[in-house]
Amino acid sequence: MAEFKVVVADPETGETFQREVDGQDANRFLGRELGDEIGGDAVGLSEHTIELTGGSDETGRPMREDVSGTRLKELLLEGGVGFEPSREGERKRITVRGREIDDDVAQINASVVDGDGDVAAAFGEGDAEDAEDDE
Repeated sequence: MAEFKVVVADPETGETFQREVDGQDANRFLGRELGDEIGGDAVGLSEHTIELTGGSDETGRPMREDVSGTRLKELLLEGGVGFEPSREGERKRITVRGREIDDDVAQINASVVDGDGDVAAAFGEGDAEDAEDDE
């Protein structure tokens, strides 16, 4: 049974929210690729649409949009997802995961692209923290 940690970013406020999904909600992500838009019902955002923007597997290997399927692939990178060079011209061979989501993925990154209402309120956060600050 698939189980994922989904990190949802709200680009309007810059906040991120983490949710654990399993069972039928996790199955909605299987077979999807980075860049796909899906309904936010799986993470508790019924009024919103989210776009899959990235992820990683259990060992921390990042997913890349330019690698097809679910396979692992070694790439010689000059920068970008999976490698940040420390000096000019530096390249490094890095193992990355493909753009399709499968059971080996541990974390999925997503961004809210459409919807009505406040994302923090939909997750049940924000208002409680403000009330605690006022005390």
